[in-house]
Amino acid sequence: MGNYRVCLCFIRRFKMSKEEPPPDVKEAFVKYAGGVAANMTAEQLRSFLVEFQGDQTASLADAQRIVEHVLQRRHHVITKLTKHSLTLDDFYYYLFSMDLNPPISDQVHQDMRAPLSHYYIYTSHNTYLTGNQLSSNSSDVPIINALKSGVRVVELDLWPNSEEDEIDVLHGRTLTTPVEFVRCLKSIKENAFIASPYPVIITLEDHLTPDLQAKAAEYIKETFGDMLFFPEAEYLQEFPSPEELKYRIVISTKPPKEYLRSKNVKGENSFSDDETDDEDGYLDGVYNFVGLQSESESSESDDSDYESYTTGVSEYKRLIAIHAGKPNGGLKEALKVGADKVRRLSLSEKALKKATKAHGMDVIRFTQKNMLRIYPKGTRVNSSNYKPQNAWLHGAQMVAFNMQGHGKSLSLMRGMFRSNGGCGYVKKPDFLITVDSHGKVFDPNANLPVKRTLKVKLYMGVGWNLDFENTHFHLYSPPDFYTRIGIAGAPADEVIKKTEIKEETWSPVWNEEFTFPLTIPELALLRIDVYSYNISDKDVFGGQNCLPVSEVKPGIHAVPLFDRKGSKYSSVKLLMRFEFS
Repeated sequence: MGNYRVCLCFIRRFKMSKEEPPPDVKEAFVKYAGGVAANMTAEQLRSFLVEFQGDQTASLADAQRIVEHVLQRRHHVITKLTKHSLTLDDFYYYLFSMDLNPPISDQVHQDMRAPLSHYYIYTSHNTYLTGNQLSSNSSDVPIINALKSGVRVVELDLWPNSEEDEIDVLHGRTLTTPVEFVRCLKSIKENAFIASPYPVIITLEDHLTPDLQAKAAEYIKETFGDMLFFPEAEYLQEFPSPEELKYRIVISTKPPKEYLRSKNVKGENSFSDDETDDEDGYLDGVYNFVGLQSESESSESDDSDYESYTTGVSEYKRLIAIHAGKPNGGLKEALKVGADKVRRLSLSEKALKKATKAHGMDVIRFTQKNMLRIYPKGTRVNSSNYKPQNAWLHGAQMVAFNMQGHGKSLSLMRGMFRSNGGCGYVKKPDFLITVDSHGKVFDPNANLPVKRTLKVKLYMGVGWNLDFENTHFHLYSPPDFYTRIGIAGAPADEVIKKTEIKEETWSPVWNEEFTFPLTIPELALLRIDVYSYNISDKDVFGGQNCLPVSEVKPGIHAVPLFDRKGSKYSSVKLLMRFEFS
């Protein structure tokens, strides 16, 4: 019973409706158990798992474990007798259990033996920032949080401290406060492999003097020791695989040669990794960087200064496994695929848009062997993000996001990297890493036929009354819930649909079905957003989830919902059915 005070005169009472199994659940139970009053044995449950849920690997032992779990939780039965069975309510309890019946697997199941360039990699931008890009604090805490959430690429901006004898991490030429480089390294070491055993890549934006580069090399070697991956050759002809690099730390930056200090400006250095590739006015606009060298001043031909570098700087160079940078010349030149070495190229989101519009197939060909990193444009001072789909569609592995905020784009990123057990590496679709018999790569602008159709049925939702205050959604009545369900992915596949509003109930029952034809199902994400309708103000957020369609299991499943920051609610969940054709 829920009570709501209306004015000061009287109290409205709303009875909590009892959750009833949807008709589809009752029908499935009757079909496999033999009747609504019958009990479902482990053998019958296994048949349901194989035939209805499409789990061809389900064994009798799996079914028995499910029965045991349900009986222990609902009836406190702890004896392991094979003759135990489930009632209709037990069966319904199992289907609506987030841990026993999730919509996607939590196990790594993709081939992890291909080169790194064949994977999307969970990538963060300016990982050390706690808030906005201009004035927030730098800290190791967001680095720790990112790693614990499965992020595999951490970005650090390295600058001399005020005495120029130590190394700080901060967003240079802004009001952001620094954090010590060594502290960041130690936090990376302690948290690198909590969420995933696969490699952590540290991208360095280096604004250091040669002496401090040498010191940075020492800090990195001392901190990581045998965890550090040292490439056998200066330039790799092919990237190693995630499997080969398990529990290893990989360094990616420009070679020191490309950071030669300008003789004309005391105390200033050459362009950073991202700034050199910027096509957004990143330097001239928000951050007001000054005194940085031009690309031509640190060109490949400038070897005299390089020869004077110390042995320590050579050690710094030896740490670099993934070389960043681009050749002199335009974008077309930058996207050329070298026969003898692989590298990483960085582009802003705006530069990517231009590149994919003019050279879309060249971008895809480049990403088949090389790394492409995309980063937010400089005007995103509030640490917002951009739509990642265009980058993924063109094979970009490192789509760098600000992880400290929230929003639709970040929820899509989290959804993508729920794939493959949440390990931070997701195999790119085959069509992005192969060529046809004529040597042509995938054309992202081609009109494609529907490859697969997803049918989604939303039965009901529960748990808001347990995770929210009585008056969170409305002061004087229960919520009026509706759900937006849609696809984010290839442009032809994107759509949003909406359920009816279920008025004044904490346990809405929709029983609505939606169909989504997909041309590129491999890159499709199923978006689920629940709101409570508010006639006089903005609708109130009630939870979200984003599921990679390629990972969704067919059948009826319990779908957990998350808050705007990506934390899972304890009790809020939806019961949904997924069918593919």
